[in-house]
Amino acid sequence: MDETTDPVELGVTLLAHWEDAELSMAEAVDRIETVTTDPHVTREILDTAERRGIIEREDGFVRPTTGQYVSFESQVVTREGEFSCRRCGAELSTGHFIRFEDDRELGPFGSSCIRKVTGRE
Repeated sequence: MDETTDPVELGVTLLAHWEDAELSMAEAVDRIETVTTDPHVTREILDTAERRGIIEREDGFVRPTTGQYVSFESQVVTREGEFSCRRCGAELSTGHFIRFEDDRELGPFGSSCIRKVTGRE
């Protein structure tokens, strides 16, 4: 598995781009579940991000440390088609995808879920 398809690397990249100052562990896991629902992979994502200094974990909270954010103008792309939201499962005719700097994408999401996943809501 290479870095472009590795769920751990994609999850770590997502953690590096949250806008929230702090999330409960449950909220963090909810967002990571857009990448994987495997609890072992989720733990590996959190452990890897913490080792790399991307997040801090303390007292059941996760705090991003990078200050990187998803730019909705340049990093969120929309596509028309038949999709299911990766977060809530709703059927979509317009999918929103996060395109990270390394050309990996995460999605599709609905218009409200994309805001939730990135910390804009």
